[in-house]
Amino acid sequence: MSNNTHLKQHKKGMLNFTGYIISGFALLFLTTAASISFGAADMSLKTAWSAIFNFNPGITEHQIIQTLRFPRTIADILVGSSLAVCGAIMQGTTRNPLADSGLMGISSGATFAIALCMAFLSSSSYGQMMLYSCIGAGVATGMTYFIASIGKRGMTPQRLVLAGMSISMLFGAFSSFIAIKYEIGQELAYWTAGGTASANWNELAFIEPLFVIGMAGAIALSPSITVLSLGEEVAAGLGLRTRMIKGFSTIIVLVLTGLSVIVVGPVGFVGLIVPHIVRYMVGVDYRYIIPAAALYGAVFLVGADLLGRLINRPYETPLGIIFAIVGVPYFLYIARKQRREFE
Repeated sequence: MSNNTHLKQHKKGMLNFTGYIISGFALLFLTTAASISFGAADMSLKTAWSAIFNFNPGITEHQIIQTLRFPRTIADILVGSSLAVCGAIMQGTTRNPLADSGLMGISSGATFAIALCMAFLSSSSYGQMMLYSCIGAGVATGMTYFIASIGKRGMTPQRLVLAGMSISMLFGAFSSFIAIKYEIGQELAYWTAGGTASANWNELAFIEPLFVIGMAGAIALSPSITVLSLGEEVAAGLGLRTRMIKGFSTIIVLVLTGLSVIVVGPVGFVGLIVPHIVRYMVGVDYRYIIPAAALYGAVFLVGADLLGRLINRPYETPLGIIFAIVGVPYFLYIARKQRREFE
């Protein structure tokens, strides 16, 4: 293929990427405006913007937006971006289209760590809870990879998913045992259902620096993840230090998953669905996939949270239910597609 052809394809990819990014920001603006304006009590867009840019503590609507809806929407954006980027990184580094922090046991490990904190370390600070969440996610990740690599065939995408689902069930059972034994079932059930209703500015101020560091690291690694997605042997042949890239990628996934779980609970399928949609739009280059996944992951979660508030007003439908309804059929579709490719 000539250099001119490569240049034309690169320009076409950039144009497509730019168009989708502009569309993504437009969608994010619309969903954010709707998330701030609609809920148990509807408010006009004018009131919403007035509460943000010209806050008056004497107006009830302004108080609702500033203390409840606005931080909740920002939390949706941060968590949606984090989970989508985690899924993209895992799918690229493992070459497994079914990889997702929820399906690989990572979220369940973090959830178990939070359950232990609720039972034994209830006075822990937010930072300590975040640390324990990341440790739990790390332990679950190590167990998943270890189990998947046992045997003559070694680690395969199918074995990795099966190991991840097994670890998820194991840590889910441990969390249930802790909840029953130490009578924290109601508190844990509310948290594991998934949602950002309790998000506040203090929590966001703590996780935002970690979010920025994780996103910057993901974008910096994106060219290497593109090479790694071609296969470890090919990547090593091109001079890529595969173990180092996988190690840094795992750290980023653990940090982003940890902050997501501590904010919203163990919400699944975001990291599975969004990267596939984005890959269809912008191609297989992770320099495009990761930024686009971050943007559309935010749109996806803000939209899902808004839907959960509106479909059964004045009550809320947990995010876990929303994503299960959407994610399970999509997971079965991807799994069936993969099986056909191997037959």
